Amino acid sequence: MFKLLVTTLLTLSALYASNSCVKCHEGIEDIRDPHSKMMEEIYKVAEKAGHRGNDCIVCHGGDPTTMVKERAHKGTVAYFLEHEGPKDYYPAPGSSWINQNTCGMCHKEQVNAQMNSLMMTEQGKIQGALWSFGGKVGYDHSVATYATGNPEDPHKRLGSDAYKAYMQELSALEPQAFPGETGELPKAPTAEEIEKDPSLAVYTYLRQECLRCHTGSKGRSKRGDFRGIGCAACHIPYSNSGLYEGGDKQISKNPGHLLVHSIQSSRKAKVKVHEVEYSGVPVETCSTCHNRGKRIGVSYQGLMEMEYDATFDEEGKGQPKLHGKRYLHMQEDIHYKKGMLCQDCHTSNDLHGDGFLSGANLGAVEIECQDCHGTTSKYPWELPLGYSDEFNENAKVGEPRGTVKTVAEYLRKGSVEAAPEGYLLSARGNPLTKAVRKGDKVLMHLASGRDIELTPLKTLKKEKKLSREALAAMDQIKAHTDELECYTCHATWAPQCYGCHVKIDYSGSKQNPDYLEASHDQDIHGTTGGMRSLKEYLVDGEVTETRSFLRWEDPALSQNGEGRISPTIPGCQTTITVIGKEGKALLQNHIFKIPNVEGAGDEGQNAIDMAAVQPHTISKASRSCESCHTSAKALGLGIGGGKLNADPSQDTIVDLMTADGRLLPANVQRQIPRIANLKNDYSRFIDENGTQLQTVGHHWKLSQPLNEEQRSKVDREGMCLSCHKEMPDGDLAVSAMVHAVEMAGIEIDKKEHGGILNKLLRIGAWLQLLVGILIGGYIIYRLFFKRKNPRRWK
Repeated sequence: MFKLLVTTLLTLSALYASNSCVKCHEGIEDIRDPHSKMMEEIYKVAEKAGHRGNDCIVCHGGDPTTMVKERAHKGTVAYFLEHEGPKDYYPAPGSSWINQNTCGMCHKEQVNAQMNSLMMTEQGKIQGALWSFGGKVGYDHSVATYATGNPEDPHKRLGSDAYKAYMQELSALEPQAFPGETGELPKAPTAEEIEKDPSLAVYTYLRQECLRCHTGSKGRSKRGDFRGIGCAACHIPYSNSGLYEGGDKQISKNPGHLLVHSIQSSRKAKVKVHEVEYSGVPVETCSTCHNRGKRIGVSYQGLMEMEYDATFDEEGKGQPKLHGKRYLHMQEDIHYKKGMLCQDCHTSNDLHGDGFLSGANLGAVEIECQDCHGTTSKYPWELPLGYSDEFNENAKVGEPRGTVKTVAEYLRKGSVEAAPEGYLLSARGNPLTKAVRKGDKVLMHLASGRDIELTPLKTLKKEKKLSREALAAMDQIKAHTDELECYTCHATWAPQCYGCHVKIDYSGSKQNPDYLEASHDQDIHGTTGGMRSLKEYLVDGEVTETRSFLRWEDPALSQNGEGRISPTIPGCQTTITVIGKEGKALLQNHIFKIPNVEGAGDEGQNAIDMAAVQPHTISKASRSCESCHTSAKALGLGIGGGKLNADPSQDTIVDLMTADGRLLPANVQRQIPRIANLKNDYSRFIDENGTQLQTVGHHWKLSQPLNEEQRSKVDREGMCLSCHKEMPDGDLAVSAMVHAVEMAGIEIDKKEHGGILNKLLRIGAWLQLLVGILIGGYIIYRLFFKRKNPRRWK
């Protein structure tokens, strides 16, 4: 009887313990489908740990043998202290600081790579801000969110052999952007230190504002900015409101929580929210970070930041702020309209990193438009590796890259059957796991679960589905294909935020959170200070930002780091005001100068920056020929050629005054205080003599304004279009560009074309004179030699 009682109690105890986590968290969603391969692996680990059925502990740790919350949410089972697995209780298992013990059990390479990924180190963002405060580290991307370094073994870089070789070459070519190690960003200065050196305010600016978004931090708790930390930053769904809407009654209903307790990743991972099922990582997840700087996340969705709060809701309230901004709804990117998620183009290496430091976006991103679309003369698999990713001013030539039948083991196992004709390769040589060759077309297996067929340009040309304008632009004018990015024409708008006016105010004991310092304060649970209380991390200063003006149409052009002509928008056009602790400006509307820049003169070059960009606003129709070839703005000369704005280096005073400009009142306030170092409008970055007025890219060696030869080729103002603007309509009509190609068939620059025009004008003048002589001779002939009826000429 006693034995039976003991056996019964032990059995009941085991059954009770096997479900102790979900006893409290009843109704919580499955993290993955119970029948998925991931869950099968989790079940195996739980069984090895001696707690089969309490699978939560494999990721979260904790004590599954108790129903007491404080004990359950503490420590871990003995097995994990000796083997792989959680070393304590982890409320956020995806945290960068402990995920080698959770996600890293199965995804070792990706978790190891994340620590040097650009989304973790933020090197490009940091170098850009330091540049705008006088180039504190010059061109070197040697400062990051934390000190780190590359693995000693270069073979530890993730990717195919071709990719590894490519990246070693690129790293040697651009060493300033591919450092072997980084130091940590200096601490935030005190108000007293700012009095001695106001340029130190850049560290306050970075720590309070710019560095809220890196994967080692959970970010800012504002509408649209809620997200997880580490792996969860992308792989766990959060709504704009940050509210939990699942079935677990224990999870707080206050903002700051996941939408449901499920992992979003590939097309195989199904997430259900209120009976709606989806796959992949929604674009909105990416936009929680990618809404500042180049703004590519929100731009992809067709959202353009605006100052106004229209339109009104049913209660008359204005537009709510999202990411701290209000928006105008523009045209979405065509890939977005097709249902493509960010991960459908961007590879695992793009997102997780390849394990090695890469200082800015062009270093981290391995894909190019031509990887899937090809050109009108070559299919993607016929292009050489490196095409459109040259980091050279000459188009890449070489052997066709081909396709691969199997995906490297580090990306996916057992997928040979999925690609009978082969996976396409990126410009750097890695398999594009969602793009499969299908004859002369490409089948895209999207993360959302959809399959779409893509027709490369060469096939479109064969099938005569390209317009004459498209053929002229992409097929007959070879310079467009070899010297431009595809999106130079096909990005029909781009967000242009001119003049970033930053005020950092240290007066009146002002303080705000240091997000970077909070993220560095991690505990054994993987939580950071920012996840507990930001009030513990207040530092001196308060940052505010505003703009001069916003535009979106017809972005300017410059040469990007890959050596190709690209759309160009304002980068860090930082105009800085620093208010000291006594309330007086230590720097007022100040633009720093970068010394020792070639051609900039003794004063140096203005540190405000224009940046080449892939705007992620692609459309099937391109921007018009005129928007580049007859545009002063496109050349870098500024909106309206820089002739519309008054001199910003002078104060603007508006009050009663005489006709000759003498002020009448004695009590006068400046309407627009001057910006001493700014002699031109923010949109003007080069003048008619070719003098560079502000920096144009500072990450890569080839970043620069259009040079004289390039401007000469682009500028057709008063040339082609002055003659060819009015063309007949109808089937026989051709555009000015098509006509120019058909008539010339060669590239011609402005000087050469000017000479031709001069000859034509002279020929025309002689013809007019000749016609005049003939007409005059005819009249004289009729007057004096054919006067049959004199009265007729009276």
